[in-house]
Amino acid sequence: MSLQKEFILYISKRIVDQLIKREMIEFKTPASLQERVLTVLEEEMSQEDKVNEEVRSILKDYADEMKRTGISYQEMFKAVKNKLIREKKVIL
Repeated sequence: MSLQKEFILYISKRIVDQLIKREMIEFKTPASLQERVLTVLEEEMSQEDKVNEEVRSILKDYADEMKRTGISYQEMFKAVKNKLIREKKVIL
């Protein structure tokens, strides 16, 4: 699932604001902490995009076989994606 950059920025700001407000952390420069949180969130959000791209690459190699056997692209996409997620232990 991909979210807009602005929403991820908003989430990172809210996380930092709430942690400071609840006195769960002390940080002299909240902006730098927010930047770090933003980076982590963006990396995590890009995991699904990376998996999807790998699935597309794999299915490209099997396009002819899928046509011959009548397997739908969507079914294979879902199956291959689930397999990659399990193998790579990715949490989406």
